[in-house]
Amino acid sequence: MDFFYPNPQNDMWHIMGQVFFGNKQHFCTPDKRFKHPEIAAFCSTQGIAIFDTAQAVIRLQGNASDEHLEIVERTDIAALLQQLPWCHDICCTGGKAAETLAEIIAETSADSSEKSAVAVPKVGDCVETVLDDRPIRFWRMPSSSRAYPLSLDNKSAAYHRMFAAIGFLP
Repeated sequence: MDFFYPNPQNDMWHIMGQVFFGNKQHFCTPDKRFKHPEIAAFCSTQGIAIFDTAQAVIRLQGNASDEHLEIVERTDIAALLQQLPWCHDICCTGGKAAETLAEIIAETSADSSEKSAVAVPKVGDCVETVLDDRPIRFWRMPSSSRAYPLSLDNKSAAYHRMFAAIGFLP
């Protein structure tokens, strides 16, 4: 895939259009594709970075369900954050991603002799934690998958609250 959330059946770019522009179709072409260049420019301008919590995965079944996903190699989130010194909020959009990030934070924040668990936030909420000596707010947002049982309006409202708390929205 040449960018994140490219499937027109995924609501991420509809959510972002609704949250930032009041129009769920803002990032859509008339033939229901996403406007990749506009999305890339928007993310860059807003300071939104998107990356996976895993570098390598095995899909145990032929679908996108987290339930049948095996993480082979996790992403070095601390190394990514070294490239983003202004970043103090991390958002996960799926349960598996949130669980994986909690494990990464626990392993990179605790000294090697004593690892402490990191709570996965409730959907739509955050926990304050430390990752590689940096204070971080760790957000767990509703999945943008249409399989997730929440309306687009309710997903958009949750993302709006997060972006307002971060300071991206009034």
